[in-house]
Amino acid sequence: MKLSTRLQTALLVFTMALISPNILSAANDTIPSSTKIQMDKIIADKMIERLEEIKNLDKSNLTRVEKKELREEVKGIKKGLRASGNGLYLSVGAIIIIVLLLILLL
Repeated sequence: MKLSTRLQTALLVFTMALISPNILSAANDTIPSSTKIQMDKIIADKMIERLEEIKNLDKSNLTRVEKKELREEVKGIKKGLRASGNGLYLSVGAIIIIVLLLILLL
């Protein structure tokens, strides 16, 4: 009897493991990709607007802590803009490999 229960439990866990990625991908597909792109564009525009706002801010009368917070905010915004996928970034190692492959093939 114990073997049967363990087998059923193992089968249930295995089935859940196979089904769960499909459920997650179905949940992510509820928003159309064009809407996602538009939302990303709006968020990126707001980030750029905030960067311009910080750039035009008079920083002469800010305390040291406030300036540090602004720098951290600017770094975070720039990191977020880079991570939003608005470009293709290649590392130096990838560029070297591509060049070597082109030399070998041509």
